[in-house]
Amino acid sequence: IYVWILYLLSLTERAIARHEVREIEQRHTVDGPRQDVTLDEDDDVVIIYNRVPKTASTSFTNIAYDLCAKNKYHVLHINTTKNNPVMSLQDQVRFVKNVTSWKEMKPGFYHGHVSYLDFAKFGVKKKPIYINVIRDPIERLVSYYYFLRFGDDYRPGLRRRKQGDKK
Repeated sequence: IYVWILYLLSLTERAIARHEVREIEQRHTVDGPRQDVTLDEDDDVVIIYNRVPKTASTSFTNIAYDLCAKNKYHVLHINTTKNNPVMSLQDQVRFVKNVTSWKEMKPGFYHGHVSYLDFAKFGVKKKPIYINVIRDPIERLVSYYYFLRFGDDYRPGLRRRKQGDKK
């Protein structure tokens, strides 16, 4: 029964993920779905911003959303299961396939708390470009402390697991 429940949860998570992807695509597609199937060199670009917490990643991502319509690219949030940045091998294969073959979302800026994935290991010739923002470790720790203690303005009502006593 336990395995069956896990299987049903997995199916539910995948259905929710597909629904979220459709919603995001509808929100962030500039001129509606693209009909072309071949992309030129400039349009066949994917940038993956594998966000490091407390390094101004929300601010940086908001800039990407603000500029996507004007500059004709798509922004997509990569949401991993339970915010675990490490993907299983099966999920890695699916992710590589999706990133490389999803022409309607190119050029694209994908962001999320995900680990680096070497696309070359999967035989991909046109690999995505990875970018990141780093921060002084002490400043990052101080930012994390205040984040846990006082929250943020982005989702003020969210109660975080590690928040603890605000005193």
